[in-house]
Order: sequence, then structure tokens, then C-alpha cells
Amino acid sequence: MFWKVKDKLFNLTERPLVMGILNVTPDSFSDGGAHFSIDSAVDHALRMEDQGADIIDIGGESTRPGALPVSLDDEKARVLPVIEKLAGRLTSCISVDTTKSQVAEAAIDLGAHIINDISALTFDPAMLELAAKKTCSWVIMHIKGTPANMQQNPFYDDVVSEVSSFLSQRYQIMVMAGVDPLSVSIDPGIGFGKTYDHNLELITGFTSLKKIGLPICLGVSRKKFLQTLLGRKMEERLAGTLAVLSYSLLHDSAQIFRVHDVIQARDLVTTIKALQSFTMKQNPIL
Repeated sequence: MFWKVKDKLFNLTERPLVMGILNVTPDSFSDGGAHFSIDSAVDHALRMEDQGADIIDIGGESTRPGALPVSLDDEKARVLPVIEKLAGRLTSCISVDTTKSQVAEAAIDLGAHIINDISALTFDPAMLELAAKKTCSWVIMHIKGTPANMQQNPFYDDVVSEVSSFLSQRYQIMVMAGVDPLSVSIDPGIGFGKTYDHNLELITGFTSLKKIGLPICLGVSRKKFLQTLLGRKMEERLAGTLAVLSYSLLHDSAQIFRVHDVIQARDLVTTIKALQSFTMKQNPIL
């Protein structure tokens, strides 16, 4: 499986990519405020690259449950100066987590390579036109509702089927608009309008998502379903996060891991892939 990002064609069969989260916000659920200043954000991005991040995902608007939108000007003021300082310094790919076409376009013009849109290009109608116009890569995610209301009793008849159908339809719309099919990846949106059971169904039931034939981005880092499962506070959910990533790796169900803890995720990927490779050499008929 391949994903085209800037001048690279990533072979995701060889190794999943690690996407490091950089929240340039005062209120994100995990690290809001920790990297709110431009200099702090730039330093953290460079540190995550040194730790092994293939992608730095920069977000200027919190999408935690209950979060309210920020203005276009505020989001631009948070994100664009960071991209401007990082472009040309990073060898990692730059991703921007936004649903606003004007933020996305300005980010691409400054050197961003990926737009990570939690609404799959539905919150801003102009985003699809931008996707057809600009050379860029995309992560399109499923969400039920908006961050402000998504956790208010979300309901599905069949969450895996419905999420897969939605993402497949959005992908087809993008391709029909002229987007390069190799530039798109999908994200089931763990925690975005899903109950605890919905999240586990999606994590363990990736068969339908894999049939779409696109790279799958998995974002479970420190999320609240792990609190329900483990009874752990946000800062104590690393082991649970890594367990889910391990499950995904061993079942070949995702190829991009969006995480806060880059070193640990990269070491996990490297170790499991090495063990799998050694096993294949010892037992080639497998």
C-alpha cells in the first residue's frame, strides 16, 4: 500500500508512519497550552522529528469533546507562523489539522504537505474545491456531529459499516473532483461521536475499512475510552495507547499512527516489524 506525500511515495507495507501531534492551542484535552507559543511549538516539532516522527501534525483548534470553534483569524495566527518557521527546517512532512479551507490554503502555500480534516471536507464546502486545486495530501476523518456535540448520545445501527460507507463516499467525491487517488488516507475517528463500544468495534473491525483500499490513520493516543477501559487519568494512558497500536500492527489494520508519544510509538513499530521480519526469515512458508 502506498501514500503519496509531497515528493515521496511511502510504501506503508514496509513500515507504518508515525504522526506526531503538535497542538498549538490553550485547551486541547492532552497538552493544551504546553506548546501554545510559537517558539515552544517549533522546538517541540523539531524534537519530535529527532524522536522519529515521519509527520508533524499541527493543530490550532481543539477538537476535544465539547470544544467550541475558534475564529479563522485566531486559527491562522496560531498555526501559520509555526509552519513558516518549520518549512525548510524539517525533513518530516508537515500536516495541518484544520477544517477551514482558508487555513488549509495558506498552510499549503507556506509549505504544508498534508491537510488533516476531521470532517472529511464537509464542514467547509470550499475545502473540496481547494483539494481539487492544490497539490496536497489528505487525511479525511469520520465524525458524527461537531466537537461541541459529538458525544451527546451518538447512535449507529452498524458503526463499522456506516463509518466505512461514509469514508468511501467522501473518497469517491474527492477523486471525481480531480484529487489524486494516491494522496488520500482515511481515519475512522476514534472518539469523535462514538461510545466506548463503538470505539472498540472500530479498532477490532477494520475489515470493512481496509476494503476501501486506502491507508488508514489511527488516532487513539491517550483518548478517553482508555480511561473507561483502564481507569487511568490522561497522563497515565501511554501503556493502553501502545497496546492498541500493537494490536493494530499485528492485525495490519492501520498504517499511520497519530500519537503524542513519538519515541515510544516509533520504538514499538520498529520492534514489532523487526520481530515479524525475523519470523518470516525463519519460517518463509508463512
